[in-house]
Amino acid sequence: MANNQREFGYTRDDFDFLRKISNDHSGILVPDDKFDMFYSRLSKRVRMHGLINFKDYCDLLKNNHDTEFTEFINAVTTNLTSFYREQHHFDYLKNTIIPELLKKNHTTKSIRCWSAGCSTGEEPYSIAMTLLENVPSQWEIKILATDLDTNVLQTAANGVYTSDRVEGLSKATLKRWFKKGSNRNAGKVKIKNECQQLIKFKQLNLMTEWPIKNYFDFIFCRNVLIYFDRKTKERLTQRYENILTIGSHLFIGHSESLNNIDVNLDLIGNTIYKKNK
Repeated sequence: MANNQREFGYTRDDFDFLRKISNDHSGILVPDDKFDMFYSRLSKRVRMHGLINFKDYCDLLKNNHDTEFTEFINAVTTNLTSFYREQHHFDYLKNTIIPELLKKNHTTKSIRCWSAGCSTGEEPYSIAMTLLENVPSQWEIKILATDLDTNVLQTAANGVYTSDRVEGLSKATLKRWFKKGSNRNAGKVKIKNECQQLIKFKQLNLMTEWPIKNYFDFIFCRNVLIYFDRKTKERLTQRYENILTIGSHLFIGHSESLNNIDVNLDLIGNTIYKKNK
């Protein structure tokens, strides 16, 4: 989009400043081809503050970091997800991991897992539904679900979705785990409390210290590593490894890989890794 067609003045220097802030805070690499994406995502913030160009918005971020920064990060964070996305991961969870955990954790009768980068909640809810359908009811299930974006976390915690978000689910799944909205909520569905109560949604920056004291039986961190450079991927994956028990699993996204990453995790399936020692 040519600059003379834009509502607000926007330069390469503005983009470089904004992407540096994003990278410094989140570790996410922002390539040159995101120039237009940053403009479209942040224009509403520029407009809301009554500014005439992005330079003024950059100045606002410098001088009002605490009040505007969260909105800035929310705007530039990409959140794309769906229920049971990458179905083979949930098949492996059902057919392999859960039977292993029922034996391994038979004394504690508990399962703990983490959905890192949970976006609007479809991933942790898919995990919850899979566990509830295949784990005895007397077992304790705890799912931590985190994201950097506070807006998507609120959507996730509410558990309310438009009907088009669940179009691919079977009638049996819809009946068991969703309540259909009526009147002013027509065209919407809500996750049942049985699923919601298993999940703790928390805002977390993966680049900072983690207030996590327990080990996990498996971690989903899908379509997150793709945004980082090799050094950051390695550091993040090593931190995951440190909070996985022996025999536990890490799931990553379909376009991601741990090749050339120094980590004690073995590839055992399609983007599924296991800590064997």
